[in-house]
Amino acid sequence: MKHQYHPLGFEGSRLSQGFWRMNEWGFNPQERLRFIEQSIDLGVTTFDHADIYGDYRCESLFGDALAIKPDLRKSMQLITKCGIHLPCEQRPDVVRYRYDHTAEHIIRSAEQSLANLKTDYLDLLLLHRPSPLMDPDGVADAFEHLFTLGKVKHFGVSNFSPAQFDLLQSRLETPLIVNQIELSVLEPKHIEDDMLNHLQQHAVTPMAWSPLGGGALFGEDQSSKRLCNVRQIIQSIANELNVSMDQVALAWLLKHPSRICPILGSGKVDRLSSAVGALNVAMSDDHWFDIWEASRGERLP
Repeated sequence: MKHQYHPLGFEGSRLSQGFWRMNEWGFNPQERLRFIEQSIDLGVTTFDHADIYGDYRCESLFGDALAIKPDLRKSMQLITKCGIHLPCEQRPDVVRYRYDHTAEHIIRSAEQSLANLKTDYLDLLLLHRPSPLMDPDGVADAFEHLFTLGKVKHFGVSNFSPAQFDLLQSRLETPLIVNQIELSVLEPKHIEDDMLNHLQQHAVTPMAWSPLGGGALFGEDQSSKRLCNVRQIIQSIANELNVSMDQVALAWLLKHPSRICPILGSGKVDRLSSAVGALNVAMSDDHWFDIWEASRGERLP
């Protein structure tokens, strides 16, 4: 039976806006609200968070902006992640960086995220990193508790291997609908390993973090022949199609049949608007393979 599924498993946008650096943007609450409204106006309505972003500050910065205009909650989908202890000034009680997938931690983190984000429910909650100490039955208990109370509508993971994903899914009544993975023209390993095949098989959405390679694609670093070749190919295709380099890099991900959803990270509306334009880039198969070959750093076998 062929799977029919929405790109995010729920009514989300094909591109997501991430807020892991919101504390660095220097916005006041009204400016944060304006950015959220502009994102929604551009059709980017899915917003990605994690409890630890900005040393545990970014969720609250977003929530303070949303509190100014709470009706906007109906026009967005909120994702957040938990499962990491991050020592920082904001959390003097955290003494060591480590992972924590206990039911108690997951439930406590989700409830804190709800309070930070000024919302009654999360559209999607993810485990941030896999842990060798994860008890899948304990995670299942936490997920069932949050789902039954209506506090979380959907669940997923981030950076899980196919085997780790399957182990957790085997204990759950509800399907995991997302795996967030690092993926870009500069980090293409999941194009060749089993990750995207696995997610397609199970109708799970890959969300690509750092989809523009952390900005390295647009820098001036000439030390890597591979990087220079990828940059040259993307610039050539951008010139041919009369689009920008970031649009080509995003279109390369969007063309993949696994329905990859890139997570954007800039706080500049013009960059977000440019990224949205990638949805309309008509990339040919030849273009796609040209980029892949340059990214591999060697000819296709």
